[in-house]
Formats: sequence, C-alpha cells, structure tokens
Amino acid sequence: MTENVRLIRRTDLETPDGVFTLALSAGDLSSLYPGMTRYALSLSRGAEVIGTFLTNTYEYSPTVSLDAETAALQKAAAWERELRENRDRFLAVLGKKIQKRPYALPISDVAVIQGSPRADGNCSIMAGWVVEAAEAAGKTVQVIYPDDLDIHPCIGCYRCYNTGVCAFEDDMVDVIRVITHSSLLVICSPVYTNTVPGGLKIVIDRCQTFHAAKTLGIAGKMPDSLLFAVCGRKGLSNFASLTSVVGAFVGNLGIRLAGEVLVDGVDHLRDVRLVDGLEEQVKERVRSCLLSPPPGP
Repeated sequence: MTENVRLIRRTDLETPDGVFTLALSAGDLSSLYPGMTRYALSLSRGAEVIGTFLTNTYEYSPTVSLDAETAALQKAAAWERELRENRDRFLAVLGKKIQKRPYALPISDVAVIQGSPRADGNCSIMAGWVVEAAEAAGKTVQVIYPDDLDIHPCIGCYRCYNTGVCAFEDDMVDVIRVITHSSLLVICSPVYTNTVPGGLKIVIDRCQTFHAAKTLGIAGKMPDSLLFAVCGRKGLSNFASLTSVVGAFVGNLGIRLAGEVLVDGVDHLRDVRLVDGLEEQVKERVRSCLLSPPPGP
C-alpha cells in the first residue's frame, strides 16, 4: 500500500556538532482504516538518522484527551529543547541500542500451530502426522504450542502500524519469526464452543502485526496454509465458526489456504487414528503443498 506523506514541520538546528534536522511528517493510511494517520518524527544529522518517534491516530481512544498530532508536536518540541539544552546526554540516550531478547524457537520449513491445550489429544496426533510427512519430504518442522508460551493478548493499541512490530516483546516474537520464515503454516485445532480455543485465538489476534508489516511494505512473502480440525459433535456445520475465524485470519494476512481436513463426531470416536484413511489424507495434503510449485500471481 502506498502511503501519502506530507511534511508538517522541519527545523534545522546549528550546533558545534553540526546541523541537526528535526522533521515531522504525516502519512495518510485512511485506505486501510478510516481516518488513520501515521505521524513520523525523525532526528538526523546529514544522512545519518539518529532517532525516530512514530504514532498514529488509532492509538488514542475516545476517552483520552491527547491526540496523535498533538503528541507528535509535543515530542518534536521536547526533542528540540533537549538538543538545545542537554545535547550530549540526549543524543547518548537516543542512540542507545535496545537489547533484544534471544530467540528460543528455531526457524523451519514448516510451522505447525497445535492449537489444542491438550498436548496428547487428537490435534496432537494430526500434528504428529504433519511432522512425519514433512520430514519424509526432507523438510524441517517446528511445532508451536500456544498454551505453553508466554503470549500477551492483543490490546488493540495499533502501535504495530507505526513500525510493523508489536509493542509486546514476549514469546510471540518467536512465533512470528517461525511463521515468517516458513513455506507452509499448518493449523491444528479442535472446536471449542463453536470456535477456536483461547490460546490459538490469542496467537491469531497477535498476528495482526503481519497485517501492519504488509501495510508498511516491510513484510516478506506469506506461506501457504492448511487447516486440520476436529469436533466432538457430528455434522460439518459444527465447524462453521472455526473455519470462519481461520479463514478471516489467513485472508487478512494474504495467506493462501491450500486445503483443510475436518473430522467430526470425535466424542463418539475418541481417537482419530481409527478413521480409515485419515492419516494418509493429512499426509497427502502436506506432501502436496511441499512438493508442488507455488501458484502463480
């Protein structure tokens, strides 16, 4: 998406260390969300960008007296004042590198989100079939268990639309990294109250940062995806809400849903391994995605 940017203010400050430029601009993102504007303040010296501050109109709820433009203007005034009065200390703080948390999950060819909180249930069995099929095809696999991770729910702060990165630095950093570097995303999920379990829904919501990164033009190619789901009751209609949620999730991110396998009546059956041909069906779906060339644009 092209962001229409206009310059609001530019200030050049002459100092013994050279000329510093403070530039404040506004980018129109209303084609994404009605009335969304992203304000960008940058401090530079020549071609060197020393620091940036980003904020957008959707960060500010109706009950907050401050708005994005005012916040950006106040930040610009504060930076100018610091440059004039406490330049050395201000530049030292602004240029300080933030230590990032170490990655815990290795990247892989296939990312599997095992959405069930039951690590030994039917979704786990299907996830195991995915692993076997991927490894047989010579691919690496990483299985992600949301309920074993420290992942904060999305709070709708919209800060990801400033940088393409979530404001929370928790285990979701690893999840996003694994999905981003995979060529196939597999979602295994049971039906909980007609939809996906809570842990999986948190992951889905936090993946909104992908949408933000795509909007800002900094996201890479999205993987294909598969959905394998189980439901206790009989009837494929019981999957309606789950498939709607997963469909909205992958559609929002521009991920192609290459196929799905839905297994109903599991309360009566108890074990998906008893379904004739199911294991081969799941593995064939995985093989098809991994061995077939991706579709053209």
